[in-house]
Amino acid sequence: MTSVKEQAAISRLLSFLQDWDNAGKVARSHILNNFIETNQGKTAPELEQEFSQGASLFLVRLTTWLRLTYMTGSRLDKLLRSIGIFLSAVSSNRYLVEFLEVGGALTLLEILALKKIEEEDKKESIKLLQVIANSGRKYKELICESYGVRSIAEFLAKSKSEETQEEVQILLDSLIHSNPKYQNQVYKGLIALLPCASPKAQQLSLQTLRTA
Repeated sequence: MTSVKEQAAISRLLSFLQDWDNAGKVARSHILNNFIETNQGKTAPELEQEFSQGASLFLVRLTTWLRLTYMTGSRLDKLLRSIGIFLSAVSSNRYLVEFLEVGGALTLLEILALKKIEEEDKKESIKLLQVIANSGRKYKELICESYGVRSIAEFLAKSKSEETQEEVQILLDSLIHSNPKYQNQVYKGLIALLPCASPKAQQLSLQTLRTA
């Protein structure tokens, strides 16, 4: 039997989720701001405590909204940062699996190719892909199986921001290490970047090839 305290916590969670479900674009932006400020750096157990053991119910809403809106070119930075709080939390493997099961990695890769999406939003996608890649070999393989190397390399060549390009290089460096099944694919992707028009992309590709 649930205690009065537990019932109150569940009621707060349901009220929060209802607020999200009924909110428009501006109100959801405010909810995301508050979520980021309140929960940045929390572990998975801390997030579960914050959401009365129902954090996944909010994560699935964030993932669904991402999949519904990313094609429109809407600003995605707050939404991606909020998802990142879940994926990068200590002991967060469950959240990662839930995100990937609904095609999260493929969505992040598709964001990189869309012209109408802001560069800053694409950088947030790269950061989430870093989190996924750094979670282990099978996750690196998942990115590569989704034609990720090509998408990531093409974005590196076209990016106008050196800061973003350096984030992409970190991702490619992660993908080329401890990933024997697809190491050659990443290697070929880096080689293909050498004649590209971006001097910074060429430099970063050479640096990554040297470490490999």
